[in-house]
Formats: sequence, C-alpha cells, structure tokens
Amino acid sequence: MDKKVELQVLNISNSQAQVGAYAMVLGEVDGERQLPIIIGPAEAQATAICLKGIKAPRPLTHDLFYSCLNVLGATLLRVLIYKAKEGVFYSYIYFKKDEEIIRIDARTSDAVALAVRADCPIFIYESILERECIRLTDGDERPDTPEEDENSRTEPVSIISLEEALNKAIQEENYELAARLRDEINRHK
Repeated sequence: MDKKVELQVLNISNSQAQVGAYAMVLGEVDGERQLPIIIGPAEAQATAICLKGIKAPRPLTHDLFYSCLNVLGATLLRVLIYKAKEGVFYSYIYFKKDEEIIRIDARTSDAVALAVRADCPIFIYESILERECIRLTDGDERPDTPEEDENSRTEPVSIISLEEALNKAIQEENYELAARLRDEINRHK
C-alpha cells in the first residue's frame, strides 16, 4: 500500500491561474514538497479566517457542519487526499462515532476547511504528492505563517497544473480563461 504523507496549510492567496479563484498551498510536514490546489472563494475564506483565529458573527457553513458533528458525538479523525485527476483533487474525511469509523467523500477544499477547525491531520498518498508536487529549491523560503498575505503571489504554479486548468477551461468552453491560462503558461516557459 502507498505510504501516506502529512500535509499542512502553508498559504492561501489569489490564484494567478484562475480569475475569481484562490490557490491553497499545502506543504509536506518536515519536507520540502508543496501542493498547490485551486479552491473557491468561500472555502478560501472559511479556511483563512479559521487559521487566523477570527470568529465570524454567525456560523459559516464549515462551522455549522463541524458543530453538528460535535453535537452528534462524531469526531473528525483525518483527511486523506486519495486521488488527483486533471488538476482536481479528491478527498475522504474520516469520522469516528462510538466505535465506528465513517468515511465520506468530500471536495478537498471543504475537507481542509474542516480539518483546520478540528485540528486533525491532512494526509496524501506519497505517489500523488510526488506526481503533483512542486519542490522548494535553494533560495526559496517557506512562508513563516500560512495566512501571511492573502493578496501576495506566493503560490508556485507548475506548468502541468496550468496545462490541466487550460484543458479544463477549453472543455468547458471558457475561452477567455483559456486565453489567460495560455498566456500564463507561455510566461513560465
């Protein structure tokens, strides 16, 4: 079986690859590999405010879900990113209720938003991380805090993830986005 590697949220910032989206960078705990994941604004906000320790005046969706779990006596054990296909990451959330372990399929952005609330580990299979990761090189620095500057461009974007996003934009006939992605790919080459 494939070894599991623990990840942590390093940064969330505006995505340079997709307008209106955000890039969440997960980093290998005690390692150099990083995994950029494109997420929506709601999930970016939910994760960032939790990391910063900000309390919303009313519960956000992830807060509500986490509260429901607690009231029902379930404990969030871990998140596992189990698959990556065409730039989309797939995750399971593992809960424990009484003596039963329950596995639920979830979007990775939602799973991470819950994991930061529950302070539970986030794992990925070694083979997926190795295939999808980017590596820090000499001279690159790991951010000091995950939420350092939401508007800074600190997320490294790989050509492969840009090309996958480009193919998806073309399939969805979003040609404006496809043109921007093409230009971004050309800038990286």
